[in-house]
Amino acid sequence: MGRLFGTDGVRGLANGDLLTPELALSVAVAAARVLVETDSSHQPLAIVGRDPRASGEMLEAAVVAGLTSAGANVVRVGVLPTPAVAYLVGQTNADLGVMLSASHNPMPDNGIKLFAAGGAKLPDDLEAKIEQAVADGHGLVGRPTGAAIGRVHDLLDGAEHYIKHLIEATPHPLAGLKVVVDCANGAASDVAPVAYREAGAEVIAIHAEPDGLNINEECGSTHLDKVREAVLAEGADLGLAHDGDADRCLAVTAAGDVVDGDQIMAILALAMRDAGTLTDNTLVATVMSNLGLRIAMKQSGIRLLETKVGDRYVLEELQNGDYALGGEQSGHIVMPAYATTGDGVLTGLHLMAQIAASGKSLADLAAVVHKLPQVLINVRVGDREAGAAAPTVQAAVALAENELGETGRVLLRPSGTEPLVRVMVEAATEDKARSVAERIADEVRAASPA
Repeated sequence: MGRLFGTDGVRGLANGDLLTPELALSVAVAAARVLVETDSSHQPLAIVGRDPRASGEMLEAAVVAGLTSAGANVVRVGVLPTPAVAYLVGQTNADLGVMLSASHNPMPDNGIKLFAAGGAKLPDDLEAKIEQAVADGHGLVGRPTGAAIGRVHDLLDGAEHYIKHLIEATPHPLAGLKVVVDCANGAASDVAPVAYREAGAEVIAIHAEPDGLNINEECGSTHLDKVREAVLAEGADLGLAHDGDADRCLAVTAAGDVVDGDQIMAILALAMRDAGTLTDNTLVATVMSNLGLRIAMKQSGIRLLETKVGDRYVLEELQNGDYALGGEQSGHIVMPAYATTGDGVLTGLHLMAQIAASGKSLADLAAVVHKLPQVLINVRVGDREAGAAAPTVQAAVALAENELGETGRVLLRPSGTEPLVRVMVEAATEDKARSVAERIADEVRAASPA
């Protein structure tokens, strides 16, 4: 069996070659078994949630069967955002959390995300043990019987507990703000409008009628045209857009201009710096964040720490340094004081709280970051490592970096999953960024032809 877990759990076409009910059951059995081996002093408790996509019903049944067959008790929380499931794992002192979601992916996909006790993502060693247990088929022998089989209960007020937590975490009331929220017909559809209203905002919700088939369909954080149109039509102060499991948040201004994760992080970092809550005046972001964010943070006296691409690497750096804020350009933003994973609704609340507290518009606040044009070229190669490391390619990168100086940058990285080398260039103009990127891409193609 190949690598099962990616950077954010197991993901694929639901009921396709990988993500079958049989696999979901096996992962659940393995997770429960590993937890029992790690701590055999009590019967494990698992929280299971999902987003509203239709295949979640099927996979939930398989996961619950797997967990209980391995002796774990299960609390089903139904359709809730990923960060809500993580929060409830901590609040109930559960040993494990399982979220069934493919986040921003199209409806036919689904995924299995696992959380450890406390609501944090599983450490690498536990994930590796679970993956090995699935490969070995350990769930087929030694199953409990009789009273040792796990039991299943439903938590009917999980959303209310989570919303109460969100309101308590909001630093300033939102009275006077009018917001359009695009719920992506996903897990935020019930929670986000209620949370924003209870915090004091006037809320217009769109794409908040999930039917199991329309999640992320031309809506949400990957399709911003509809929320932009609604903001302009309604005369709203801003718009917010979530993805299918609501762990992301992007925004648009009253004029319909997009505010991405880099700009949101800058706004929150400055607010936290001024409030004295930004640990060591440090923000954690990935190497894909725009150079404009780096420049803005340097000018504001805030240190920017870079990680590899992927929210798990941001989380690791946040934990290692006990830092207070981190995230990605995609709008996946983590505030460890309030959440153990990215939380799109929490992000929206804090962003609006800063608008309300400062009296400034979102456009004014976002202007702290002057985004440089960014061009990304994915080059198909025969050998991605050789293509990226070739002396001719490295020489081209060095020449480009010298040419751009402090007005741009080059990021060259092999894909982790495909035969691609990703060439990303930022420069003062898009034409300059594109010409430099194409020049480097040509060297990559020559070094390792597809």
